[in-house]
Amino acid sequence: MILHDNETKIDFLNNEAIAKTIITMLREHPERPVTLGVHGDWGAGKSSVLEMIEAGFADDGDVLCLKFNGWRFQGFEDAKIALIEGIVNGLVAERSLLTKAGDMVKAMYRRIDFLKLAKNGVGLAWFMHTGIPTPGQVHSVTSMASAVMADPTKYATKEGVTSAMQDVKDMIKPANADTNVPKEVVEFREAFDALLKKAGIKQLVVLVDDLDRCLPETAIETLEAIRLFIFTSQTAFVIAADEAMIEYAVRKHFPDLPDTTGPRDYARNYLEKLIQVPFRIPALGETETRIYVTLLLVGSSLGDDDADFQKLIAEARERLKRPWANSALDAATVKTALGASKAGRVQDMLTLSDQIAPILAHGTRGNPRQIKRFLNALVLRKLIAEGRGFGDDVALPILAKLMLAERFIPALFDQIASAAAAAPDGKCSDLNALETRAGTKPASSRKTTAAAKTSESADDGAVLTGWLSSESICEWAAIEPKIGDVDLRPYLFVAKDKKDYFGGTSALGKLAIVAQQLLGPKISVQGMAGQLKLLAAPEAAQVFEEVRTTIMSKGAFDTSPSGVDGLVVLVTAHPTLESSLLDFLEGLPTDHLGTWAVAGWSSAIRDGSNKARLQQIVERWSGVTNNAALKTAATATLTTLKTNR
Repeated sequence: MILHDNETKIDFLNNEAIAKTIITMLREHPERPVTLGVHGDWGAGKSSVLEMIEAGFADDGDVLCLKFNGWRFQGFEDAKIALIEGIVNGLVAERSLLTKAGDMVKAMYRRIDFLKLAKNGVGLAWFMHTGIPTPGQVHSVTSMASAVMADPTKYATKEGVTSAMQDVKDMIKPANADTNVPKEVVEFREAFDALLKKAGIKQLVVLVDDLDRCLPETAIETLEAIRLFIFTSQTAFVIAADEAMIEYAVRKHFPDLPDTTGPRDYARNYLEKLIQVPFRIPALGETETRIYVTLLLVGSSLGDDDADFQKLIAEARERLKRPWANSALDAATVKTALGASKAGRVQDMLTLSDQIAPILAHGTRGNPRQIKRFLNALVLRKLIAEGRGFGDDVALPILAKLMLAERFIPALFDQIASAAAAAPDGKCSDLNALETRAGTKPASSRKTTAAAKTSESADDGAVLTGWLSSESICEWAAIEPKIGDVDLRPYLFVAKDKKDYFGGTSALGKLAIVAQQLLGPKISVQGMAGQLKLLAAPEAAQVFEEVRTTIMSKGAFDTSPSGVDGLVVLVTAHPTLESSLLDFLEGLPTDHLGTWAVAGWSSAIRDGSNKARLQQIVERWSGVTNNAALKTAATATLTTLKTNR
């Protein structure tokens, strides 16, 4: 079962209401030019709304609905010309009346060809002044001539190739010297308006999709092309895009706006002037998510065209009208819609929906694409476990809860995974305590006073204390099922596509938990001093090397990496590791080393000879030529080091 992430005309989300509203608005005044926006986050269902709009106009002979996807043209040709030419091509192809208007169509394509030449900018101005085409223009016209020879029917005329070539030559004759871009744009609009009337339609609706997938330059070019049409009567544009991405494109296109204007304000004003009526697709709530997951899973089993499944969709839509008052699709409702036989066939899907829909409602924040991707990844991992022979050891609800942490709280997942992989029974004891505490404490009471926290966490380890202080982690822990008392090793093994938790870390045994804790925030690791002193010297050395390796593998040293504070606390508890800490400092790359490295070692480096070595390291940093900030900080720190020594 793989869920396809393509736009669809089948509405599982009740977004048809948005499509119907837009269609009604467009039909009220078809003679007026208008631009509407369908906004929503990545994966919210914008493309599907456009599909529904197109389907809604399918039987209306007075309306011609054309689709344009700027992302598909990106990198192949000029986006502005692609949109303009695509609209005219679609108009000519779909309306047979225009085949009798050969001269009019031919003139329209000539104007498009002129706009293509206008891309040459300075070259066009030079030609208009001298009547002599530039080499770039000659190349453009030659390419254009080749296109005419390859497809002379594009000009909707029966004239021979010789005549068509003459039309192209006319474009670079000095006789055209009185032609200019502003005049040609005005004439293009007038010619397009006449072409619409000749086509015998009351309204042209252009659906523009995937602008937020385009590079900023492509997105802006497409919007600029739309501006060419927005004052043309009988023309409507429906633009599907995430406003934040379009605002970003505008800011990138106009990077030098004055501070008084502000790039963000300008971007919003630009979008608001272009799009007169915005529609925003709302995120799914918990009930809506549960219904959506059920329909996805049942549809994947029966097929979207199944007549009984259509009955279930109709029932779902009724419930989606008032999601705050209605419940999700229960087994009785599904059985009534599908009948006993088909309901039995999809029983496994219903069980899966009941198990994971609440988890998805919590974790994906109601984003349809994230729900589909999550479901696909979940089912794929289950299939891999079955293929490797341990499918019975992997329960989908437990896997789903773990994958939520992996996807949305990766640091938590890493801590749980490292501890479980190192434990003899594959369980994470801190997770068991977390779920018990989070499940019995309402969210409103999780914020307690500092004194209460101190009393409550007196017996807690640093990791558990950190988890309990995070509202998002507590919310995740409260989700059913409880997994703290589950052997998680099969689940971690099937998650090896991202990280192997059974490699070197597992050799540390219980020390892996300590190493993972030392990668935490400073406030957490400072409370581990007593625990670290209980380690034997060889154990402390193992933990140091594990943390050092983790830090170095990240390769990011502009700011203090996670784990540095842990090394300081560990070395303070075990002075025999001072030389190992100095080896770590000497191995740091100076070209992108932040100023954090020059100070903060006094509590860990206390031996006299080691202090002298630290001073030598800082002195070397003060002489670097590839990092001015490090050089300045190290120079300032040398005086302090000499004094303390």
